[in-house]
Parts: sequence; structure tokens; C-alpha cells
Amino acid sequence: MPVPHASAATPRTLLRDRALVALRAAIVDGTLEPGERLVDAELCAWLGVSRTPVREALTHLEKTGLVQIRPGSKTLVAPIDVRAAVEAQAVAAGLHELAAREAVPLVSPAHLATMKTANTAFAAALAQADVDAAIAADDAFHRVFVDLAANRMLAGILEDVTPLLRRMERVRFASLTGRASVAQHRSIIQHARDGDADGAARLTRANWMTLQPPTD
Repeated sequence: MPVPHASAATPRTLLRDRALVALRAAIVDGTLEPGERLVDAELCAWLGVSRTPVREALTHLEKTGLVQIRPGSKTLVAPIDVRAAVEAQAVAAGLHELAAREAVPLVSPAHLATMKTANTAFAAALAQADVDAAIAADDAFHRVFVDLAANRMLAGILEDVTPLLRRMERVRFASLTGRASVAQHRSIIQHARDGDADGAARLTRANWMTLQPPTD
């Protein structure tokens, strides 16, 4: 087809997705704190988008438990909800178990090397109490199985439930309790190397179920 004379405008769905990713990350990493009021005009200026994609992103975040919208009043960052996080944990553990079971038969030496590198980075981040780096490395480790499984529904659900866990996991990875995951990751890699899909899946589920909710 002929080359357009003017560049096409960015589709609204892409603007919404960009706003969603940025807002979700800011809530998970604590930039936007629990209970903080979210003002549309401020968010639009920060994200460089119009009000519509911002509201669409906030509506999605409300459905996944990260935002509270009070019609005609205000929008707030949701407090950390222990019950919701525990429910999300069960879902995430089951989906990662499924991803591991589907992925292990497809694992190559390159995939195993990626997981080993991610786990090394994870251990180093924990030793330095670098929570952001620890979460990024943990994500990279588990993403190998999720990507190999190539199940779009599985990946989409994980994208919604994982942020609820990561908010609590920031506390865990800042303490010694998170360091047991390094050894668990090594065991998962070994089972994957041996082609033991059931063993890798079982250990992956156990790894996701180690997160303990905070106590008062």
C-alpha cells in the first residue's frame, strides 16, 4: 500500500497498555504508596497520555486489586490485602506448576543457562538487599518456563495476579527468609536438566508457595 503522508496516531489500546504497565510498576515498587490518592490530571502529565487511557488502566488495576475507585469521590492505591495476596499466591503457584510441566520437555541448554544466570543474579541481589534487582531476577528465572509453555491465557492471568504477590514479596526479599529460594531454584534447574517435568513442576509450585503473609 502507499506510504502514508502523516504518521498514524498511537492506538488508544497501546496508550492504555503503556499507562497500565507504568502504573502497575509504580504501585508494586512502592513509588505509589498504599492509600495514596491518584489524581487523573497528575497521572496524565506524568504518563504523557490523555485521561481516557489513564482511566481504562485504573479500571483494570481495580479489577486486579491494586486500585480502589470510589465513583464521584476519589481513586486510591489499594492497601496491601493479605487475603487477596494469599488467593493470588494459590493461582500463581498452580499456573507456574503448569508452565513448568509443559516447558521442561522443551528446555534446551541455553534455557538452563538463562535460568542459572538469573538465579546467580537473584542470589547476589539478596546478599546486597537489593529488592528491585531480586524481584527482576526472580521474574527472569520463572519467565523461562512461562515463555516456553507459550500459553497466552496462562501468561495473561499471571500478569494480573503476580503484582499482588510482588508487593508482599518486597518484604520477604528484604529479609533472610527469601534466600531459601536460591536453593529451590537450583533444584528446579537440576530436575529440568534431568528431564523430570513432574519434579520440576512440583518444586516450582513449592517455591511460589513459600511466600508468607506479613503478621501484625
